[in-house]
Amino acid sequence: MINYILRRLLISIPLLIGISIVSFVIIQLPPGDFASAYQSYLMNQANLPAAEAQKAANEYRRAYGLDRPVYEQYFRWIKGIVTEGKFGYSFAYKQDVGELIAERLPRTLFLAASAHLISTLFGIVIGIYSATHKYSLGDNLATVFAFIGTAAPRFFLAIILVYLLVIRWKVPYVNRFTSPIYSFAPMSWGKFMDILRHTWPVIAIAGFGGIARNMRVMRGNLLDVLNAQYVTTARSKGLRESKVINKHAVPNALHPIIMYQGTVLPYMLQGELEAAIVLNMPSLAPMFYNSLVSQDIYVSGGFLLVYSVLLIAGNLIADIVLALVDPRIKLN
Repeated sequence: MINYILRRLLISIPLLIGISIVSFVIIQLPPGDFASAYQSYLMNQANLPAAEAQKAANEYRRAYGLDRPVYEQYFRWIKGIVTEGKFGYSFAYKQDVGELIAERLPRTLFLAASAHLISTLFGIVIGIYSATHKYSLGDNLATVFAFIGTAAPRFFLAIILVYLLVIRWKVPYVNRFTSPIYSFAPMSWGKFMDILRHTWPVIAIAGFGGIARNMRVMRGNLLDVLNAQYVTTARSKGLRESKVINKHAVPNALHPIIMYQGTVLPYMLQGELEAAIVLNMPSLAPMFYNSLVSQDIYVSGGFLLVYSVLLIAGNLIADIVLALVDPRIKLN
């Protein structure tokens, strides 16, 4: 097991390097850079003459190395990460990118992990019910729900929720994690419940599609297992149907869904990304979107690198959990 983990970690190093190169090149492809946006701001907002604004933008490029070739900018960025642990400087936020990510990453992880937990638990329970009540009214309703959950755009659901919360229900502080009275208060049960009252829309939207996906996977796996010979043998011995399902069928049907959890993690992160951008929650998602719009390249690159690490870690954890659940699997 230890050798397998070490081998996976070593393999992930060149993978992360490749992802960082591709990401950095892609975010450099649009014409212009942050200095171009800065020049436009000076001309339109500060009312500077075009010549002075262009001169200021050129000085900005030289000061932050934006006039250098892409490969040189990339190597400087990677060198800072490896040697100093710094992800670069955010031109828009006037702050170190590592500090920005460290501040907002726990919020993003909380939202994505909560949605992941809810989607897994509810998806498994609904999938078990659907498989054990095949073609019943409940199974048909669950199937319709699964189709809607996998097809409905999450940004559209977020827009509907914003309309209901702000226009219809007049809910205050929709785009915050806490109410003002809890902003600087230490963690307590009251603050935790206040956080849930503010974050449930993002968790619900991100987890909605996950419930549908997990339900479909669990239903299909359990239907296959229920037709297996050892399940028929267990029934022929006179075991109660609940014991056959809970003790023999469900544990074996969980193996594929555990493997599926490693690949569903980016789906949860994507759901959090879409919902948080629409609701303008103070997580990594709006910051990433703003960095793409303003071409704040080090924020975008740091965001993609962190998400890549989370994806690799999620797949590794899923493989380890699967090996612990099923002793037949050897991680060689």
